[in-house]
Amino acid sequence: MKILAIQNRMGIGDMIIYLPFIEAIAKKFSTKVDILVKKSSKASEILKENKFINEIINLDRNNRNREGVHDGIFGSFSLANQLKIYKFQKVFIFNSSLRYKLICNLASIKDIYQYPLFEKKNQHIILAAQDFIKNSIGEMVKSEPIITINEKSKIDTISRFKITKKEKNIILGIGGSGDTKRIPSKIFLKFMEKCNNEYNCRFFLATGSNDEEQNILKDILNSRFKSKCFSLEKMSLSQTFPLIANCDIAICNDSSFSHLSAAIRVPTIVLMADTPLLYGSYSSKMFPIIPDGETTVNHDTLGKDKIDPQKIFEKFKDLIN
Repeated sequence: MKILAIQNRMGIGDMIIYLPFIEAIAKKFSTKVDILVKKSSKASEILKENKFINEIINLDRNNRNREGVHDGIFGSFSLANQLKIYKFQKVFIFNSSLRYKLICNLASIKDIYQYPLFEKKNQHIILAAQDFIKNSIGEMVKSEPIITINEKSKIDTISRFKITKKEKNIILGIGGSGDTKRIPSKIFLKFMEKCNNEYNCRFFLATGSNDEEQNILKDILNSRFKSKCFSLEKMSLSQTFPLIANCDIAICNDSSFSHLSAAIRVPTIVLMADTPLLYGSYSSKMFPIIPDGETTVNHDTLGKDKIDPQKIFEKFKDLIN
């Protein structure tokens, strides 16, 4: 049986969140599933060792300039013709867009399962997926994504980075896709100082390439902790996976690395400054810290300067002891 799952969100975190629901489809029908996803989801790296995914088909849509191959009316016909070649018998569409239903009809896919149409507004990313899978295949799926890591690569990484149990090996996810998500370097440095006073630590710094992220990285690398730090910026995403797997804990902004480390089953403290709390709490490996004075966090909380390094350190001690 040929089955397709369509996940059209662009982020790495989105891909990881939807993973257990897509895997549930494969398990239900005892077959690997093809997926239609955007290149920016990094599915080809995240799912390299996944036994439930068959082919990854690139969804070439650009929400900003609408110049992707699959954008517009002609792009829809192009995508339909592309999918028709695969002769899919079932498709599971993880969105409420009529566009994708019409494309799948044009692709001659017989059984089309989809979120209720036109209900995107205020849609809960996890509850909507759980309801969809329950209603379509009768399975209740927990929100507990897992990224599989090659065992040999984990062993090789221990040797390459000289990782030992005598040190606390810590991922610091200091980057983020938006300015309001990025916790200032001074807060990370205060946490590092508290940590270094009580433990023998190594810090692996994960960030992006834009100017502000690089400034945060420079602040940390120019501090007295420089000799204890290693930047991951020159590694590909998948190259970081075995390193993350060998770390004791991760402390991350709400970013791709918070989702990655939790899915790699590393305890992850998520610093939630300006996005809905569910993005830092959907996994049992996630432990959110919210800004002082707040009872929850959402868009426009704007709390990046109110994350308390002492609270990060206290949660850190709880998790590693």
